[in-house]
Amino acid sequence: MRMFDWYRAATSVERRTFWGCFCGWTLDSFDNQILAFLLPTLMATWHFSKSEAGLIATSSLLAAAVGGWVSGILSDRHGRVRVLTWSIIWFTGFSIVAGLTNSYGQLLVVRALQGLGFGAEWAVGAALMAEVINPVHRGKALGLVQSGFSVGWALASVITGVLLAYLPTWIAWRSAFWIGVIPALVVLLIRRYIPEPELFRKMQEETSGAIVATWRSALRRDVRRASLLAALLVTGLQASSFAIAIWLPTMLVQVRHLPGSTVAVMALMMSAGSFIGQVSFAYLNDQFGRRFTAMTYCLFAASLTACYLFIPMDPRMLAMLGLPVGVAVNGAFAGVGPMLSELFPTAIRTTCMGFSYNVGKSLGALSVALVGVVAEHIGLVSSIGLFCFIGYFCALLALTFLPETRGRDLKNFSLTAEDRELGDRSDLLEQVSHPRS
Repeated sequence: MRMFDWYRAATSVERRTFWGCFCGWTLDSFDNQILAFLLPTLMATWHFSKSEAGLIATSSLLAAAVGGWVSGILSDRHGRVRVLTWSIIWFTGFSIVAGLTNSYGQLLVVRALQGLGFGAEWAVGAALMAEVINPVHRGKALGLVQSGFSVGWALASVITGVLLAYLPTWIAWRSAFWIGVIPALVVLLIRRYIPEPELFRKMQEETSGAIVATWRSALRRDVRRASLLAALLVTGLQASSFAIAIWLPTMLVQVRHLPGSTVAVMALMMSAGSFIGQVSFAYLNDQFGRRFTAMTYCLFAASLTACYLFIPMDPRMLAMLGLPVGVAVNGAFAGVGPMLSELFPTAIRTTCMGFSYNVGKSLGALSVALVGVVAEHIGLVSSIGLFCFIGYFCALLALTFLPETRGRDLKNFSLTAEDRELGDRSDLLEQVSHPRS
């Protein structure tokens, strides 16, 4: 099929990098989503409340934001593959520890620590794939890597369901945490044969290590505007996605009065739609450009969400519409990686991507709590709709001012004038500190 011509034309390094990043994102999603499916069992076992359950999820999410920013800085300093390898070891190790916990407090601490590793996979993996792949196919490759999220989500659902159905409860939930070791070993094996991108190695040679990424790098004057607009874009997309994904099942049960079986079908359809949306976006992204495709998806998602929330439908139609809703709500995320990787120079690429994505993700996650608060005054349906539309407005506003970056050659975008200025200062300081005789 012609849609896979880009993969057949790829070099062996490009193919290994693709599978290393795809499997890494799948594992990240799998380990992250496991808790969502285990929470009802753990709440019954340890007798903690819904608010306490939410605190576990929130602590992991906030820790992931911190971990994503820090790992971006470390990646620009020490290399993409090295940081990704240690992130897998980190969150897989804490997944094992999570299976050994015996109380709510222990699990809360362990999941927060585990979250530090979750944050690394997105920004660093996206930069690695972007720097290796042919620029003509960057959108397709990164979009398909992003679809690993949907695969991990589906695997977490199936595996936890099987374990809870066929094993005693006390060992089933522990096994669900431990089983992530198997795919982690596969990911580590693949990444053993992935070199650091030539682009990154060349940048280090040119600068002789003079340029050191710090937490302030994302707000440097030459990238500040792009960093903040990218954060606004991610905030909008995440706010809309969280509002739908977290609150839609509750709305269907409490407002539409649908049975649990119908809601389960809707969730499965959304998962499938998410995969389809990310794959389709990946190809459209390279054909029509980053901004146009993302804007189209946002407008499509806003229109479809309005129909889904406010037009009365029978249960069968609501369940079936889960597929296009999944396509619209999650498809646009496939374009975030290519766009952000093309906005920033190599020397601080993962630092800026980690900052923008994780600040946006943290702010977007506030919509989960705000939907619940506002729903007390205007109703759950209107509240979900309100925050979805605010989110898509923010995303469209950011896209209006962000540049089109499709096909940008990262080799000619590795050092900015400010990078060279920093390097010149470093050379000057070296000469002053160690004058030639």
